[in-house]
Amino acid sequence: MILLGLRLSLRGGREAAARLALIVAGVAVGVAVLLATLSLFNAFQATNDRLCWECTRGTAPNGWALDATNDGALWNRHEDYYAGRMIQRLDVAALGGRAPVIPGLSRMPGPGQYFASPALARLLDSAPREQLADRFPGTRAGLIGQAALSGPDELAIVVGLTPGQVAAMPGAQQVDTVATEPTVDGNADVYRFGFVVAAIGLIVPLLVLVGTATRLAATRRETRLAAIRLVGATSRQVNVLAAVDAALGALLGALAGLALFQVVRPALAGARITGGRFFPELITPYPWQYAAVLACVPVVAAGVALWSLRRVRISPLGAARKAVPPSPRAWRVIPLLAGLGLFAGPVWRNGKEPDALLSGAGLALIMVGLVLAGPWLTMRAARLAARLTRSAATLLAAQRMAADPKAAFRAVSGLVLAVFIGTVMAGLVPAVLSGQRAVADGALNHVLRAQFARPGVTGLSQRVQADLFARLRRFPGVDVLPIYARKDQENIPMPPDDSPPATTVIECASLARFPVLGRCPSAAHAVAGSFYRVVNVDNPLTIDKILPLAGPASESVSTTTGLDLESILISTTDTATVERIRTLLAAHTAEAPMTFAEVAQARATLYTQGENVALAIVALTLIVGGCSLVVAVGGGLVERRQPFTLLRLAGTPIRTLAGVVLLESALPLVLSAVLAAGAGFGVAEPLIDQLAMKGASLAMPGPVYFATVGGGLAASLLVILMGMPLLRQLTAPDNARFE
Repeated sequence: MILLGLRLSLRGGREAAARLALIVAGVAVGVAVLLATLSLFNAFQATNDRLCWECTRGTAPNGWALDATNDGALWNRHEDYYAGRMIQRLDVAALGGRAPVIPGLSRMPGPGQYFASPALARLLDSAPREQLADRFPGTRAGLIGQAALSGPDELAIVVGLTPGQVAAMPGAQQVDTVATEPTVDGNADVYRFGFVVAAIGLIVPLLVLVGTATRLAATRRETRLAAIRLVGATSRQVNVLAAVDAALGALLGALAGLALFQVVRPALAGARITGGRFFPELITPYPWQYAAVLACVPVVAAGVALWSLRRVRISPLGAARKAVPPSPRAWRVIPLLAGLGLFAGPVWRNGKEPDALLSGAGLALIMVGLVLAGPWLTMRAARLAARLTRSAATLLAAQRMAADPKAAFRAVSGLVLAVFIGTVMAGLVPAVLSGQRAVADGALNHVLRAQFARPGVTGLSQRVQADLFARLRRFPGVDVLPIYARKDQENIPMPPDDSPPATTVIECASLARFPVLGRCPSAAHAVAGSFYRVVNVDNPLTIDKILPLAGPASESVSTTTGLDLESILISTTDTATVERIRTLLAAHTAEAPMTFAEVAQARATLYTQGENVALAIVALTLIVGGCSLVVAVGGGLVERRQPFTLLRLAGTPIRTLAGVVLLESALPLVLSAVLAAGAGFGVAEPLIDQLAMKGASLAMPGPVYFATVGGGLAASLLVILMGMPLLRQLTAPDNARFE
């Protein structure tokens, strides 16, 4: 029977060849998308599992001694910024002849040398020297190797200095060995969760595509298999024929998918899933994953084929005398409503942190409910259209969908989860971003903040701050707000309302240039307050809660003379000036000076990356869904060649038949997209209330979302229209001869 099944599949005439070609094409696209997802996840895992030299922890360098027997090194790792991009910087000084070396380098740089990552080396060559290169003393000794980097876009530098220079830096450590544990990324769990959601969002449409391709022209195949049973074949023999037919097409499709993946794999190197590109050689599935795909896809296809033959197994006449399938029941909407109610209610009760179990249960119910509710909603929409329409095409399409809504919804069911996930992210991210950028009405976005105080040191000395102010005044269009540390820190009383104590002082003349921070009392020269809170804040959304910092009731201070400079705010709208000032301040600050817009962008990066992943899922799923529609429309036309031809012979215009095909595909497609988008916005609203905290509300998604979803729907409809010439050819009166 296996040989007979192969012969029927390969030598069954033009119709069998066309069916096999469509099955191979549909499965190939699905396999290529699946391998692309696996390869990107493998690249993420490999990057996250690399040796974490940044995790090295040493001891304080107090009392270190430079001698020939010391094999350690002094180093200080911190972050710098340029044009909103983070730079990983390591200042290092060898204490002996065998200093520890980080991965990617054959030796650590000596004083007056540095090693830069390839991306930073290109940036150093292109950017004005006073804006970037002047921060790194010395000459370039080489490039940092791949083993020390998370990707080709990472900006990193290792600067060689003398032991005295490194020891004087805040946060310096004496290191004997480099850490060998895997990288600890605080966002790794978030990315893993994103890949799991991506897998859920992709596996359903991929299964739908494989199932749709396998079921292509299932009605005609079932009729032929029923005829084989009538001449004496057993049910088991019929199952073998069907399984061989489906598995052959799926196996050929899987092989074609492997070849297609090799073609598109170079393009995956440009994907920025976690904000940066992966090294191209890491983007590849493992051998066992190739083997699993080749083994599982034919098995799944054979299982779908056997499931579709359940009517043929009942009776040899089952395929000819079809029973009307039962109508979907209203209970199908219960999981969706329960998930939405659970997510919007108990999950966010009393404004507290969300319960992880309830959140997961709510999202799972929503995703399952979207798929379950689709056929019932399709049936209700079709019945409503049948009652309201006066068009023959709409009536025919509505009656067919109402009779078998599961089949009508099946081809587009894979789109529901992708559109849902994409809508949640597209509704959430713009709201959070707009809320952060609107802090203080945007008046602080261009303000650069820098902190000089650190444990054990109150701030810059009088001599250093005088020199710093003199150099800052040389920049045109720059406003400066110095924040001084009070000398009587231990005697400052705690406010009765548990607000932070007034440990810093600002001059009223300087505050007048920053009105968003408040105003001084009348005739006051300087005021005390907790002004350091603006400099230290890591979430701009919290700034609105503490503004204004100064007002009529603020504590007046007679003078700032003799106070150490703790921190500083610098306002300028020129980006080049910002980088020059950042270079100037680099020698005095423990942390890289950042503008408030950069702080907001750093916090929003994870959300933006999540949105990009979600929209990539939507795009991939729409590709898979479009292939499902191609297969479904083509198979449906072949299966209904006889009734459509008879309708055309009876005088039905070809445009009416085309309208039937278009409506049968378009109505479930649009309905599923609207249903998923509505559920996505329903989930995004409570998420915004939790994540945005204040000043943000549900925002309209950006143009990328509408271009992705709208373009995908338009492409799907175009695919349906491309099948119209096939309809005209199949229903030509000259072909009115049936088996």
